[in-house]
Amino acid sequence: MSNTRFIGGDVLAVIFGLFLRWCISLQSYSGQDSPPMYGDYEAQRHWMEITVNLPTKEWYFNTSNNDLMYWGLDYPPLTAYHSMVCGYVAKYFNPDFVKLHESRGYESINHKLFMRASVFISELLTFVPAICLYFSFSKSRKTESFKSVSKENMSDSKTRLSSTLMVTIALIYPGLILIDYGHFQFNCVSLGLFVFALVSIIQHNYIVSSIFFCLALSYKQMELYHSLPFFFYFLGLCYNLWQYEGFKQGLFLLFIIGSSVIMTFLLVWLPFLQEKKTTFQVLHRLFPIARGVFEDKVANFWCCLNVFYKIRNYVSNDSMAKICLFDTVFSVLPSCVDLFLNPTFHKFKLSLINSSLAFFLFSFQVHEKSILLVSIPILLQFPQDQFPCFWFLIISTFSMSHLFMKDNILIPYIGLTVFFYLFILSALDLKSIITTSVISAQTRVPSFFGRKFMLNIDFCRIVKWVFHLSMLGCLIITVCSLTLEPPEKYPDLYPLLISFYSFIHFLLFFIYFNFSQISSKVCVKLKMN
Repeated sequence: MSNTRFIGGDVLAVIFGLFLRWCISLQSYSGQDSPPMYGDYEAQRHWMEITVNLPTKEWYFNTSNNDLMYWGLDYPPLTAYHSMVCGYVAKYFNPDFVKLHESRGYESINHKLFMRASVFISELLTFVPAICLYFSFSKSRKTESFKSVSKENMSDSKTRLSSTLMVTIALIYPGLILIDYGHFQFNCVSLGLFVFALVSIIQHNYIVSSIFFCLALSYKQMELYHSLPFFFYFLGLCYNLWQYEGFKQGLFLLFIIGSSVIMTFLLVWLPFLQEKKTTFQVLHRLFPIARGVFEDKVANFWCCLNVFYKIRNYVSNDSMAKICLFDTVFSVLPSCVDLFLNPTFHKFKLSLINSSLAFFLFSFQVHEKSILLVSIPILLQFPQDQFPCFWFLIISTFSMSHLFMKDNILIPYIGLTVFFYLFILSALDLKSIITTSVISAQTRVPSFFGRKFMLNIDFCRIVKWVFHLSMLGCLIITVCSLTLEPPEKYPDLYPLLISFYSFIHFLLFFIYFNFSQISSKVCVKLKMN
């Protein structure tokens, strides 16, 4: 009876999440009625046109039939295959949707319905089941608890989260809904494959996990944000197996994981590996150094630094790419080393947060939408650290608000964000989750940092006020950007304010989650299916 109730609750959560998605899909999309380039909606449609009408060898090359300056394909092969499948379905319903050359900028009610449905069905097959399975399996996992760690209140029912509640929270997160169903993208596919990889780890099936992650990486290269934790986690497991079970066992695990990775990439990339020229062209399209260190106004270090020091005027793109690579590796290294030495699932999830945040803050060619790569690990960590995760999810959505304004989905953005905020506060007791997080953090502070002194300070009240001020800041910036014209001298004032304000938050979250990972101590248990 209990399992039936949980399944029924999850089904209702999924239905509600899908309902919200379809409501948002009725709104405007990126580049609607905006020739000649339109926006990401047209980019996705154009990729369907290209992959359906041209041979594979021409997909990534500039030809008379494939103008790379007009939304040229710049995602890995699995995205191209997905576009091709969608393209053939589109061609079946209406050949005009993907007619070569003639379908550029194609817009109609029926086409919008098809495009929205393509995202809807894609998510229904990937992200939605992955999230449901993750929280279902996590709840039954002995090493994971759906209860926040608190010395004072271990039995408080407000700190316990059911799988149904977590599925609901994950499926009503505004950021992903607004980007995929408002702006228009297929982030749900790569993120769903990523979550499936974690589900496989929970089941101790490391081979399947590595396959899923390779598929995610072969769908969107931004999954590199998560690649280092996967590498060091699996390497750490092999090393631990070598230490406790013997060299052969550790080497065998490393061999089968490595083999599954190589075979998966070979199968997905095979059509593009037959000629060196084709392989390098695909890689060139995936990593376009010429585009510069960032696009538009993004809440990362380089965009904020550019306000005071015009990077592009003094540093070449090639040099900047090397600087970004060094800074990113340096910032993510402590988390990865800690994960290698202590390869637990708890630390692995935190390392995913820290790695993706490091990439977002310091890497090259960052988009504002890339914050979703941090938000999904945050959602997965939510049951264990509810307050900072809740806070982060609000700020992550706010950081993309300028994009939502450009896409004319401001009202859905405000409505969905307010609903998400109120839903969390109605489901959880704010004071309780703040207290839990503060006490948990205080007890992990080393004694030489003055832990006894810190325990005497009412940090709970301080954190609560800082949180409310943070939310007030988001509200003030949003209202000002809607009601007050920026000075003529500073036309990008509000986008920069949004970026800088969000960046400060992200930097503090980066410090906090690194501290959470490195200070946590969990025993290592290795099991294989």
